[in-house]
Amino acid sequence: MTEVMLDLKQWGNNLGVRLPAAIAREAHLHVHQRVRISVAEGLITIAPVQEMPLTLEQRLAAFNPGRHGGETMQSSLSVGAERW
Repeated sequence: MTEVMLDLKQWGNNLGVRLPAAIAREAHLHVHQRVRISVAEGLITIAPVQEMPLTLEQRLAAFNPGRHGGETMQSSLSVGAERW
């Protein structure tokens, strides 16, 4: 078990703590991973959120042309070596 002592720091109106690489590695955490933070009986637990990857159908349903810049290929002109 890896254990460290850390100081809480002010981060805007919140408190923050940086996880050392050894702790993140042992907990299998990585950058931009979602975690769930909970408190029970005064103990703080940080646990990774297990998200299932989206299917192609789910990704297409979430596609918003206005937000994502319209169609993927807005021009009918050849851009590369493709042939129609």
